[in-house]
Amino acid sequence: MKTFTLSALALALMLTGCQSAPTTNTQNTNTVAATQISGEQHATPWWQSAIFYQIWPRSFYDSDGDGHGDFNGMTKKLPYLQELGVNALWLTPMFEAPSYHGYDFTEFYQVESDYGSMAEFEAFIKAADDKGMKVILDLVINHISSEHPWFKRSANGERPYSDYFVWRDDLPKAGSGWGHAWSDNDKPDAVWHWSDTRQQYYYGAFGASQPDLNLRHPDVIAEMEKMAKFWLDKGVAGFRLDAVRFAMESGGNAQADTDETIAYWQHFNQYVKSVDPDAYLVGEAWADIPVAAKYYGDGKGLDQGFDFEVGYKILGLLKPDASGEAQFGTMQSNQQKNTVNANVLKQNLQQRIDSSAPLDFFAPFLTNHDQERVAYQLAEHDDKAKLAAAMLFSSPGTPYIYYGEEIGLTQGGTGHDVYKRAPMQWDNNNQAGFTTAKNSWVEQSELFGDDFASWWPAFLAEQLAAADRSVAAQQAQPDSIWQLYKLLIAQKKQRPELGIKGSYTLTQHNNGLVEITRELNGSKSVFVLNLTANPQTIANIARDGLTANWQHDLNGEQLAGYGLLLLNNTL
Repeated sequence: MKTFTLSALALALMLTGCQSAPTTNTQNTNTVAATQISGEQHATPWWQSAIFYQIWPRSFYDSDGDGHGDFNGMTKKLPYLQELGVNALWLTPMFEAPSYHGYDFTEFYQVESDYGSMAEFEAFIKAADDKGMKVILDLVINHISSEHPWFKRSANGERPYSDYFVWRDDLPKAGSGWGHAWSDNDKPDAVWHWSDTRQQYYYGAFGASQPDLNLRHPDVIAEMEKMAKFWLDKGVAGFRLDAVRFAMESGGNAQADTDETIAYWQHFNQYVKSVDPDAYLVGEAWADIPVAAKYYGDGKGLDQGFDFEVGYKILGLLKPDASGEAQFGTMQSNQQKNTVNANVLKQNLQQRIDSSAPLDFFAPFLTNHDQERVAYQLAEHDDKAKLAAAMLFSSPGTPYIYYGEEIGLTQGGTGHDVYKRAPMQWDNNNQAGFTTAKNSWVEQSELFGDDFASWWPAFLAEQLAAADRSVAAQQAQPDSIWQLYKLLIAQKKQRPELGIKGSYTLTQHNNGLVEITRELNGSKSVFVLNLTANPQTIANIARDGLTANWQHDLNGEQLAGYGLLLLNNTL
């Protein structure tokens, strides 16, 4: 049974089958209707009204001309984020680390030197707060760098560090269940690594350079809490917790989602809330909804978890062969063959409703730094990108936007994560306005080698030649992706029906139109989406008392192919 910690609405689903489209313009209606459930009233936590923007600091904006994004660069771009309308920021790792990505800390209490000084970080936090923006940090507790002093001392057998990691004398036998917990790789040497220094194997789910911490050790537990408090005291609003499913392994076939892991995060949450009752924890549990919901922990666990499924479903509607890879996850939903049937959105919402967590636990998003970018998957089809945004913002929950999604930022290839994390394109000047340096960080041979780094100049030249892929260009266009994101963000913040409590009704018309209606106490928004390449009549769409706030794709009664119409009544 669900535990509701505040007055909430339960959403009851009335199913009707979706049939093959006949030639007449009849419709199939899939409805999620709102029903009041009584419960104890509490203040709504701030993250329920947040619109998050994920920043890869190295790629956002370079203020000092060294080719790397930095804290001062983010501070300078806060007015841009304020204009867009977001009110919460997630920074991917910004602690000192040997890698470009930072998911292998060597220091818990120092910022990444490529990004600037601690004073500059603190100034960024204050500037964001002054503009009404919360900032959360990417916190990696599952593992640290093999270059961290702890690991070196552990490998040398020094106490108390000797048991800060998970060691064993022998390599588990093949078929014992050890392997990558998120794939069909069942080879023990994928996760157990030999130390010449200690003459033992150590566990590292994400590779030899990232050994797993022993989160059963009281000293390690205490240090993780000390680290969290250090950054909360700096003014951060909470943490995105990396790889929460893999905190505590119980051997063999129990490498993910163990009872010990759930209990650990409940304990960690209790500590964080003792430091700051308003601190926020969101977990990366790359799994289907029933598994992700476990991290709610009967109301004692994490505040939110990401809904990885909804992005797969949205992109699958727009491109049936969209990428379904779960890089560090185990999901069945992304393996289903997608068809142009909006019923999948209803099914996704129903799964959230039926899960062991409340609906407000789930944070929907399209893609993140581990996934192929939306524009890349949709072949830079801007109209489809707008439909994806509309489906995201019409879905209940706290939305997350990956930097650049609001301008259709794409990538130059696949096969390496750097493509997904390349510099933001601000204008059509040198390096798309990201840096004044001749070369940006993606071109630095010491990071990626000469062959790989050569992709960026040709890709960037192509993007700049298109003349419409930058922030400046999109801000100048009234019907751009950026303008739609700005509108949707404003609507999400201003219109009560777009929150958790608003009803959700999905109607699929047989001419390819999909109608999503959100309503609460007489306040109403209707999203009309054309999921076909051909213009479609909207004659059957009821528009009494509604005003069009996005109608660039409308010509009389015809909605353009892959067009969007957004209707609202007056608040």
